[in-house]
Amino acid sequence: MKSVFLKYKPYYGESLKLAIPVVISQLGHTLVQMSDSIIVGHFAGTVSLAAVSLVNSLFMTPLVIGMGISYGLTPLIAQNNGRGNFKECGLLLSNSLFLNMLSGILLFAGIYFGTMLLIGHLDQSPQVVTEAKPYLLLLSLSLIPLLVFNTFKQFAEGLGFTKQAMLISIWGNLLNICLGVIFVKGLFGVHPMGIKGVGYSTLIDRCVMAIVMAIYVLRSPIFKQYLKSFAIKNIDRLRGIQIMKIGAPVALQYTFEVSAFGGAAILVGVIGLDQQAAHQVAISLAAMTYMMASGISAGAAIKSGNYFGAGHHQNLRLSAISNYHIVLAFMAITALIFTFGRHLLPWIITSDQAVIDIAAQLLIIAAFFQLFDGAQVVGLGILRGMGDVNIPTIFTFLAYWVVGLPVGYLLGIKFNLGVNGVWYGLTLGLATASVLLFIRFNIISKKHRRDNTIPILARD
Repeated sequence: MKSVFLKYKPYYGESLKLAIPVVISQLGHTLVQMSDSIIVGHFAGTVSLAAVSLVNSLFMTPLVIGMGISYGLTPLIAQNNGRGNFKECGLLLSNSLFLNMLSGILLFAGIYFGTMLLIGHLDQSPQVVTEAKPYLLLLSLSLIPLLVFNTFKQFAEGLGFTKQAMLISIWGNLLNICLGVIFVKGLFGVHPMGIKGVGYSTLIDRCVMAIVMAIYVLRSPIFKQYLKSFAIKNIDRLRGIQIMKIGAPVALQYTFEVSAFGGAAILVGVIGLDQQAAHQVAISLAAMTYMMASGISAGAAIKSGNYFGAGHHQNLRLSAISNYHIVLAFMAITALIFTFGRHLLPWIITSDQAVIDIAAQLLIIAAFFQLFDGAQVVGLGILRGMGDVNIPTIFTFLAYWVVGLPVGYLLGIKFNLGVNGVWYGLTLGLATASVLLFIRFNIISKKHRRDNTIPILARD
């Protein structure tokens, strides 16, 4: 163990330096939904909490489609920065901002004209559907400023500047919580809004975050050399395709995973109201650790992109494996927290004892899938930094839609294991993804190390 630690020690440091601010920033996205669940669970009741669960299950798919497209920018920025090609970074930012704003508008339209009509035909409780509709509308509108924020965030992170987005996320979440309590509860003369209140607080929070992040990037001297080519006139088809070649598969990867979890929430909703609320409690807690792991993944993508662009394939491999070590150690700790705190943690979100008892069972299962979840998301990040996104996309589809969700349906519904059976299926899907992605990383990293080839990116 000591020899392994000494071998990877330099890479642990550089990985953590990049990852920790991204972890906190990524956690901010989950804390928005987590705080919504807490506020609704304590101030609006179990029906409203079930409505939050339903909306999140439907909203997460368009959310990760947009987020995935925006992630296509980071490895390209990291690779070009590794080569010292600063002008290309500004050109890529121009095109990414256009693509993300366009995707935000299209996703909002898709939710408004599609999901809003679908929500009433999912065999859910009529009370839950009635409360869910206005919340879903407000969340979908917040996609547009969120993707603007993410454009500038991914640009800065691709260059290794990760702290500012972290700070903006922290203050944004504090704003979201304060406004959420005021709007839902009805404080300071505001009329109580119920579940709509957290929708308004999230929309306001994301608008403020987008404005502040854009001002930081566009006015900071440290980005001046990168932004000389940033302009609307520099939007072009070639770089748009280049971003989408990475962003679209990444969007599909996240979509396959999140839509499987969304499908699981719908299956649980068929089982019962308490089970659906408990699923929301447990998945909210698990989502926090997942987003922290995805922050480690983002740091791994940046470093692998830098090393890949510079042709340093041995360093890439050592850095990547160090990130596997970090995420497995972190997820092992969270697994212990979930196990020993399973009866206490649900109280953060709800005081309904029936819901807490079911959620405690789910947290035991979540403790096991933490390890697989961390390994698969870091594997995706490493491969994304290397520009390898197509085969991993196929792996995620197989893992979640061929293995995870069907097994969850069979165990939970057909074999009457209930919500636990659905979660067993999800755990198997995560395990499948983590193994396939690690095998893929081993194969292509060793090949590049042998060949020592440097990829050629599109240039002027």
